Amino acid sequence: MSAMVSLHEVTKCYLRGKQTVEVLHNLSLNVKEGDFVALMGPSGSGKTTVLNMIGGIDHPTSGEVSVAGQRIDHLRGGRLARWRANNVGFVFQFYNLMPMLSAERNVELPLLLTSLTRHERKRNVHIVLSVVGLEDRMKHKPSELSGGQAQRVAIARALVSDPKLLVCDEPTGDLDRTTADEILHLLQLLNREYGKTIVMVTHDQKAADFATHTLHLDKGKLADEPVKTEA
Repeated sequence: MSAMVSLHEVTKCYLRGKQTVEVLHNLSLNVKEGDFVALMGPSGSGKTTVLNMIGGIDHPTSGEVSVAGQRIDHLRGGRLARWRANNVGFVFQFYNLMPMLSAERNVELPLLLTSLTRHERKRNVHIVLSVVGLEDRMKHKPSELSGGQAQRVAIARALVSDPKLLVCDEPTGDLDRTTADEILHLLQLLNREYGKTIVMVTHDQKAADFATHTLHLDKGKLADEPVKTEA
């Protein structure tokens, strides 16, 4: 299979006051189309920065970032926003749902910038809420949902534009073990049955075990072995 994600010699530096901090150092990695990759490493290892590169939220200081055959490190402004809307779905630890909107309306939000008609948007929303098992909760607001249900809404929102890639940042970090496993089984289903490529940052080895591959980061570089941390 071809590479869905390719980072080639990517370095990322930030300025903190007068100090330059290098978060990623000459990092190269590939994620094949149809893979489910868990990205692990200690805090500060650069995991979320990698996700931001893959999702087009941030740009490298140097190096190349390609997703679905497109060099996205060259894209800016409206071109980048359109590319992101069509190709990447984001799932976050704390759901990032609009509290005053129903599940149905939260999922519809990414489609409001498209040319779809109201009927087409509604149809797509109902399809993805059915996929995540929330047909009977679509009129409920986030405060009326459990943590697991809220994360399912967030996953449905990520899916509604039918992206090639799902980028998940600690998607089970705020959930109990049983609920976390339900969400991970759902991600597995989306990978195996619907062919979604998934890159997931996690600190949880049990979560990583649901993935097909695990990559370990340490100090902005890929590590051959899991990084040992102090107890």
